[in-house]
Amino acid sequence: MTETFWGLAGADWALLGGGIAAILSGIGSAIGITIASAVVSGIVTEDSEKFGKLLPIAAMPGTQGIYGFISAVLVLIFFGIFGGNVDLVGVGGFKVFLACMPVAWLCFISAIYQGKTGASAAGIVARRSEDSGKALILPALVETYAVLSLIVTILMLLGLSQAYPVG
Repeated sequence: MTETFWGLAGADWALLGGGIAAILSGIGSAIGITIASAVVSGIVTEDSEKFGKLLPIAAMPGTQGIYGFISAVLVLIFFGIFGGNVDLVGVGGFKVFLACMPVAWLCFISAIYQGKTGASAAGIVARRSEDSGKALILPALVETYAVLSLIVTILMLLGLSQAYPVG
């Protein structure tokens, strides 16, 4: 009989954590890109030459979705879910679930705020396209916290993979 924690097997908790990391970060990225793209589209409508300088600003919130995807894939790899060799006890799976929460929630929120910051930064490019590099720094500051959440999640998953090695 498989050991469970709050009624779920360890693999179920791990899959839930990885899935939530991918879903929330992806939703945040979609919202953030939409926010920034709305402003970028208006600027490009007036001056199509600025598209190349504005594209990174609009695309930047998409990185958070990538971080959630990476976390979900690491869960699948580290805990043997790809190979069907899952031997994760209930409480171990719950810990994997918890390890996915930093990237899930922080990337969800930071992608939205990065989109808002990017929308503001796009205004700089609209008026002074030569300052596009300066404008890009502003949403990049928000990115810092998404990267930190990814690092924390990866470190926790690595630690748990040592504590609960695959069969």
